[in-house]
Amino acid sequence: MNVYKRLVPFLAVAALTACTPLQVVTHHVSSSESSVPPGRYQLDPHHWNVSFDVDHFHYSRFVIRFDRTTAQLDWNADGMSASAVRATIDAASINTNVPLLDRMLKGPDMFDVERYPSIMFVSTAFQRTGDDKGVMSGDLTIRGTTRPVTLNVTFNGHAVNPLTKQETLGFSADGHFSRAQFGLTTWYPAVGDDVHVAIQAEFAKAPADAAQ
Repeated sequence: MNVYKRLVPFLAVAALTACTPLQVVTHHVSSSESSVPPGRYQLDPHHWNVSFDVDHFHYSRFVIRFDRTTAQLDWNADGMSASAVRATIDAASINTNVPLLDRMLKGPDMFDVERYPSIMFVSTAFQRTGDDKGVMSGDLTIRGTTRPVTLNVTFNGHAVNPLTKQETLGFSADGHFSRAQFGLTTWYPAVGDDVHVAIQAEFAKAPADAAQ
């Protein structure tokens, strides 16, 4: 009975989208970048994660995530090497699971979200390091300061999503930057300077582009 209860929401979604459970269970993605139709893709609003983590008194890496972001991927027929991405994070959506700390991080001593409401990343180049991997260079803007950063990117695969019927592709990425370079020096050295960025993202073909 417990197993049946857990399956009810899944079966309801499958029915609404005219997708059978078998289609979901047997779904697979292509690891070939050449299988991806060129065009514009938008970040799936329900399947992504962007988080920063920093050293906390050498006890652990404290994780800070963001709850609102948008991103656009312009995919070229030549794959990741010739494609470009632009992402905008709502700085006020910062979420540490500690309300008091969230307010402090949003304040003028840190992200100063009233003056600088957005964190932005714009890719500038890509260098392949493997069949499905590479290093993406780009410009990161925080608190009105723009610095170059690099991200290690893995192409996870592409297929038509069985639930949404949209062309969908997924990526994992991570990188590091110095928070001091962006004026985020508060609480150092109790809180480390090195910020590790972790990203999971699914992109779906933009409706207007898909119609073409």
